[in-house]
Amino acid sequence: MEVQDLKGQKVMMAVSGGLDSCTITHWLTGHGVEVIGYTADLGQPDEQDIEDIRQRMLACGAAHMILADLKSAICQAGIQVIQSMARYEGGYWNTTGIARHVVVEGMIAALRQHGITVAGHGATGRGNDQVRFQLATQMLDPRIRVYAPWRDSAFLRAFGGRREMIDYCERHDLPITASREKPYSTDANILGLTHEAGELEALSTPARRIDPGMGVFPEQAPDSPEVFTVRFEHGQPVSCNDTTVDPRTAFVLSNQIAGRHGVGIGLHTVENRFVGIKSRGVYEAPGMELLGTCYTYLLQLVLDRRARRLFEPISALLAEQIYQGYWFDTASQAAWKAVEHINQLATGTISVALYRGNITFHAAEDVPHTLYSEDTASMEAIGDFDHRDSEGFLGVLGVGVRALSTSGQVRR
Repeated sequence: MEVQDLKGQKVMMAVSGGLDSCTITHWLTGHGVEVIGYTADLGQPDEQDIEDIRQRMLACGAAHMILADLKSAICQAGIQVIQSMARYEGGYWNTTGIARHVVVEGMIAALRQHGITVAGHGATGRGNDQVRFQLATQMLDPRIRVYAPWRDSAFLRAFGGRREMIDYCERHDLPITASREKPYSTDANILGLTHEAGELEALSTPARRIDPGMGVFPEQAPDSPEVFTVRFEHGQPVSCNDTTVDPRTAFVLSNQIAGRHGVGIGLHTVENRFVGIKSRGVYEAPGMELLGTCYTYLLQLVLDRRARRLFEPISALLAEQIYQGYWFDTASQAAWKAVEHINQLATGTISVALYRGNITFHAAEDVPHTLYSEDTASMEAIGDFDHRDSEGFLGVLGVGVRALSTSGQVRR
């Protein structure tokens, strides 16, 4: 879809108030398109006043601005991801991928309310966000058409990149905060920050190049540990350090505590994007890292080996699904149901110690579904485990391994 197809129509654009949003909104307006801006309040730590976005976008030509409060929604989605341990390629908590699905779901409701059938976004053609926006939109409402300026020939002729957009905004006196000297870009929400592009594209640039927005680097953290305690009930955090919490306050508290100890700050990764290229990012997700580690310790107590064998591929599947934009599809919905079943066992209190970027186990209490027993695990002569019972157990196992040997299947 190109801009000439939209002349005289309304388009609801997902906007952040940044350089791309300002440029695209003004450019579309100049081509006869009525732009309705949609911004989600996701608890962005880099926004001092979310209302500023409304004023910037109206100044850039938006006919109307919708500012949707989705902080509770993204926090609940973050808990859902922690429950599934869905970390992409082993380390990234999928904070941007989570946000895109939350935004699209909120935006679909707004599109229906205003009778608009075209949704737009400013994601580039080489990234993951274009996939997330488009697939999620069309899964939730296939009647909605998706417009992406970075796939519009006319827009590409006008703007080769960041420099041309800054020049355009300066010529038209648009209220941008971007500068030519900005060393990298940041995508922010309450779950975490994603830093990429600019100087970070060079692998000679250390992860310490970023200016942390959710805490400090470990070497800047206090030289004394702090104990953090969280109570989970059926997979949901209900108290942190004896303070009753909902998902949002759980993240507010855990972000503050983990951030000041350098936990989850400055994670470097080179990941496989869905479009087939590798990209480098530096991430911050202190609360996700803290609550996720505590949840890991709880799952260790309640999952047996067969449940663990089921859970781990589900976790890997969901991590990839979220990263690639398939939060709402059949495979993800089935996987979420399996995680929900496991959540019913995830009740307990976990304490950890935080010290200069590290999280270590401190204590576990009141875990009603735990499979761990000090009596059966003890090497001392206590409990009801009889060492002599292992004779029959190993005799049965030995039948199979002896058959492997006598049949010539064991290679040495």
